[in-house]
Amino acid sequence: MSLPNISPKAFSFSAIIVGYILIDDLTAAEQNALGNWLMLTAQVLCTNAFYKQVQIEKEEALNNNYSNTDNIKILEKMIKALEKEINNLKNEK
Repeated sequence: MSLPNISPKAFSFSAIIVGYILIDDLTAAEQNALGNWLMLTAQVLCTNAFYKQVQIEKEEALNNNYSNTDNIKILEKMIKALEKEINNLKNEK
């Protein structure tokens, strides 16, 4: 299932319309039960999405650490090569 391709305002407004439509057909207790069910559903979606986001961020952080480690190794090799070249230049004098 995918979300409709509409503006955020229209998407939010559609929820308002559905809510008002349901008000007339439900008793106060039914409205309360349905409202609580919808809020629980929303919390499950939010919790799941947040946890997926955390996992993605952790994975990206690990990938960045590996690339940083590789970059550090490359820079260390470059420093050693520069030091060797500097020493060679000093010895030529």
